[in-house]
Amino acid sequence: MRVYLPATIGTLRRLVEDGRFAPLSGTGFALTPALRESYTSGDTEELEYAALLDAARASLRLIAAEQDADEKNPPRRVVISADVEQATPRPDLDAAVVRISGPVELAQIAAVHVDTAEAEAAVVAAAAVIDAADLGDDDAEFALGEAEDHELAWYAPQELPFLLELL
Repeated sequence: MRVYLPATIGTLRRLVEDGRFAPLSGTGFALTPALRESYTSGDTEELEYAALLDAARASLRLIAAEQDADEKNPPRRVVISADVEQATPRPDLDAAVVRISGPVELAQIAAVHVDTAEAEAAVVAAAAVIDAADLGDDDAEFALGEAEDHELAWYAPQELPFLLELL
């Protein structure tokens, strides 16, 4: 199953160093039966993209928790797309949420999606208000939308060392 795992630039650095990473609480996002049922239309690609966007939003929470972005680890949303054998749906959390058991190996990673430098200011603003947006604050939701307006760039796993070197 293809899963979308929220991450940060720091996570990518650890992934390249260790050859594996363990998502926080094993949480990821995927095209689950519940996600498919929640949409009236959309093909597989569109619904997988919705799961990827959920993971990108979760990446904002990780960035907010780190609060120590520096020049080496700039505040950019990161989503790791990986193929895993076991992913258990968690509809009690949200339609696309899944739990994976154990770490993800570099060989399982299909792609990595990362914000460009132009998104950094919007990502910082969105990370600061992500909880308020969830509680219905209109200004916070607007800030979140500003970050989500930025498309994530696609990288192949073998490009990660070069990407990280250029940051």
